[in-house]
Amino acid sequence: MKKIVILGGGVAGMSAAHELAERGFSVEVYERQVQYCGGKARSVNVPNTNLQKPDAYLPGEHGFRFFPGFYTHVTDTMKRIPYQDSAGNTNKHGCFDNLTATSTIMIARNNKKPIITVASFPRSLKDVELIIHDMTGGVDSGLSKEEIKFFAGKVWQLMTASPMRRENDYERLGWWYYMEADRFSTNYQHLLVEGLTRTLVAAQARSASTKTGGNIFLQLIYNMVDPTVNTDRVLNGPTNEKWLNPWINYLKHLGVQYHFGHTVTEIQMEQGRVKSATVICSKGEKELVTGDYFVLATPVEKAALLINEEMIQADATLGSVATLAKSVSWMNGVQFYLNEDVTINKGHIILSDSEWAITCISQVQFWTDYSLEHRFNGKVKGVLSVDVSDWLYTKYKGKLAEEYAPDEVVKMVWEQLKAGLNVEGVELLRDDMIEHYYLDRDIQWYGAAGHNIDQEPLLVNTTNSWTLRPTAETQIDNFFLAGDYVRTNTDLATMEGANESARRAVNGIIAHSKAAVSLCKVWPLKEPMFFDLLKWYDGIRYAKGLDYTIEIPWWLKICMIPWTLISIVEGLTKTLIKKITNH
Repeated sequence: MKKIVILGGGVAGMSAAHELAERGFSVEVYERQVQYCGGKARSVNVPNTNLQKPDAYLPGEHGFRFFPGFYTHVTDTMKRIPYQDSAGNTNKHGCFDNLTATSTIMIARNNKKPIITVASFPRSLKDVELIIHDMTGGVDSGLSKEEIKFFAGKVWQLMTASPMRRENDYERLGWWYYMEADRFSTNYQHLLVEGLTRTLVAAQARSASTKTGGNIFLQLIYNMVDPTVNTDRVLNGPTNEKWLNPWINYLKHLGVQYHFGHTVTEIQMEQGRVKSATVICSKGEKELVTGDYFVLATPVEKAALLINEEMIQADATLGSVATLAKSVSWMNGVQFYLNEDVTINKGHIILSDSEWAITCISQVQFWTDYSLEHRFNGKVKGVLSVDVSDWLYTKYKGKLAEEYAPDEVVKMVWEQLKAGLNVEGVELLRDDMIEHYYLDRDIQWYGAAGHNIDQEPLLVNTTNSWTLRPTAETQIDNFFLAGDYVRTNTDLATMEGANESARRAVNGIIAHSKAAVSLCKVWPLKEPMFFDLLKWYDGIRYAKGLDYTIEIPWWLKICMIPWTLISIVEGLTKTLIKKITNH
């Protein structure tokens, strides 16, 4: 079998290695991290917290992650990663069985009661009671009837707009303008406009692509009304223990050579093909790496530095990667290790009024077989993991997050947490709860410049960025791309998008090498059949240059009657099949 060189060992690189190795290819992965695999998905050992046992550290992370119900590619891979716990018990579905569903989503607000809603289709009487509570105005959202009606109309428009309208018009339109945020209250802007873009995609609402953000928002809605889907899932322990370590062990078992501490610095071309890549190991020694095929699986900002003029001459589309690399922002985390397990909410928490677009989750409630007892000073009972998504745009106490020194960042994040969670006279968080904290080490302070640098930023899906994104296959016949910036059905820069891009790269290698192996499965985003007729009608209007209209002609209303019945039968059949197959 051919030898494949993968440059980058994050989720994209590991996914490509997984698919290739299972098909018998010879695979070598080169990763710059000295100790950890998985890129930004990794968890880490917090330095100097192994006070009781040499290998018992507090778990830190770049930022918490969750696995929405519409994730298909990465979860399919997880099902093929064997997992055995410390007691020797094996999971039937591998690492996938380490995912556990959250129950509720909390929207915390400064000086107001939080809004709490179910995360998935109701599965208990308590869930039903919560829905009824919300529907009957149990908590005042502060939104006017006009704002709620308008927002619902815009969501319906997303659901029923034709694919061509979404791909063309909505790709060029910022979420802020699509939602006509300037017309409405600050509360509308915080809850329904900025709340989605800042916390989900780390983007400013004015520049975030309505196509990308809208499609993902719809996926979450469709998941919530599907009784077979858990909309919001998290791992039942730190990521390395529950996913990444078993994964790299499995890859090595398949014969993958995974080289830690190797940074790629240059790619050499010869006669229109990639000849080799230069990597520097942790000792500073240079090495020339050769293979039959190369997969560049680094983040977009690193890929832009490696794609040279000779490569662009062979494939002009690679020239846009440097422009795309400017569309990155920061989404980095802080973990607070508390001497009380403050649950707060049985799922994720969005602090809608926080200046720095803060989201968080109390993790220990989901870590069923992970003990903190012998870690650090033995007093840690809870872990509050926080993602900060706005470092560059909104000031808190006169400064941006990037302008505060690391210890100050942590202090300001804690203040914003208390402002959003300690409301109505209830003090959920106290200063004396903090035993330790960890700020993602990718945040590095440069005193001379007076601000932080993020060593691993995140691609954000801004307007008009789709045209800049390359495909996994390039015009260089032995060179492929894998990463969350590559064009995929997923679209959004996520672990799911990274995994899908890797599958597309592997399919390209299989096709070019004419290997007698199966192609990797690639899935589209799924939307209910019910809306197909309405999207078809909008497609006719779009082809004629007409604007979207919510009005439905009489003849289409008649057609919708049998179509609705067919859709219901189709939906029930799929639900029944899922239940029977447990898939």
